[in-house]
Formats: sequence, C-alpha cells, structure tokens
Amino acid sequence: MQLIDIGVNFHSKQLRGLTDGLIERAKAADVVAILATGTSLQSSHDQLALAHRYPGYLFSTAGVHPHSADAWSAEMLNALEVLWQDDVCVAVGECGLDYNRNFSTPVNQRLAFAAQLSVAVRTGKPLFLHCRDAFTDFYAMTKEAVQAGAHGVVHCFTESADEAKAFVDIGLDIGITGWVTDEKRGGALRSAMRDLPLDRLHLETDAPYLGPKNAKKRRPYNEPANLIWVARAVAELKGISEDAVAQACTENSRRLFRLSLSAPVAKS
Repeated sequence: MQLIDIGVNFHSKQLRGLTDGLIERAKAADVVAILATGTSLQSSHDQLALAHRYPGYLFSTAGVHPHSADAWSAEMLNALEVLWQDDVCVAVGECGLDYNRNFSTPVNQRLAFAAQLSVAVRTGKPLFLHCRDAFTDFYAMTKEAVQAGAHGVVHCFTESADEAKAFVDIGLDIGITGWVTDEKRGGALRSAMRDLPLDRLHLETDAPYLGPKNAKKRRPYNEPANLIWVARAVAELKGISEDAVAQACTENSRRLFRLSLSAPVAKS
C-alpha cells in the first residue's frame, strides 16, 4: 500500500521542529509523498525551503489563506510568483473563502482569491482550495476559473453530498481528512462518501488538526502517519478494500499535482 498526504501544516506551532520524526514515521506507515501547505507568504516560503530538504518526498504549496487576505497586495503577489515558478511548489493555495469567522473581510478574501485563481489559470498549477460557510461565492468564482482552464482540489471537505456533487460536476476534486472518521460531527461527509467517485478523491491529514477518531493510539497532534486511518474509514463507507482506496487516491494525487516521486507509485 502506498499513500500520499496532500495537506500537512508543518509550520504550525504543534509540528514546528518535528519534521524529521514526522517523516520517518510517515515513511514507516506507507506514506510515499507529502504536500506541505503554505497559507501565507512567509509560510509558503518556509514550506518550499522545507520541501527542498526532502527531494522527491516532500512538496509544497504557496498561497494566501482567506484568514490572511487583509494583507493581500501586489507586492505579495509578486513575491509568490517567485515561489510558484519552482517545480517543487506544486499548487496555488491554500486559497479560497472563509465566512465562518471573517478574520479578513469578505471583500478582501474575494480579491485575494480572484488573484490566485487567475494565477492557476495562467500557470496551469492546480489549486489547493479552502471553503467554509461560503459556498455560493466560492462556487461561482471557482466555476468561472475551471471553465477558463483551472483545476484543483477542495481540501478538507466537510460538507454535504449536494455541495460535493456540485464541485465534482464542475471538475474539482475532493480532499478527505479525519473528519470522515467523526461519527458525531462528520455525518454529512460520511453520508456523501457512498456516491463520491473514487477517481476524484484525495487523502489528507491536515495535520496537526483533525486527528482520526478511529485510530487506536494517537499523539497530542495529528500527523501524516495517521493517513491510513482516513483511508480505512473511506474504504468502510464505500464498501471497498483499503488497497483500492489507497491505489486510486494516490494515483489521483500523483496525477493532479504532477508529482515526481523518489519512490515510484506501484501499479496494479
């Protein structure tokens, strides 16, 4: 079995300074590649530098999360352009809209998001997307970008089958985290899993957050080594084998992000 974790926040306080151990345990748990998530200019820079320390295993994304959109500027865009030109940076984002807390104003969120969508259209790099309590605006903006040639994944999807279907129908993929293991809070996602097409799914931990509820033992933080528990929950809900989930999702991620891996992905 081989797994790819498409979302890890190595820059978070909980994981800072733990990278070597996290990667050692991830490799032991059949994780063959990890994407380090950039959520601001500084973290995007740091994640790219980190990825260069683990060539062929660690990759990065670069973008501005909606929580940080009030700081968006032309200068920030120019600085990000340098990161996006690096082949180790495999996606634009984390970017999107978050109207749940509005740490940045909705107007500024949409400005920053629109700019990053345009970059994805222009460069061909896939989008690493965030949407929370903002479906209407997010859907309209991403649909227009996809029609112009963008592609990407709605990371850490937690919502209903209807929203998932809407995203899949316009050409976006769906990222599944440990939320799918939460029988109390994750009911909508768990119900949606049966009908979500396997060839549009990706697995992620979103570490250090969203630790899988089905894991027998866990550290105080979530980590890439726990990805198997997400795969296991998806397999149970879809009524298929863990190997089938791992093989499909790993190939989906390798293809979407055009990953050149140090360990080749096994073919059936």
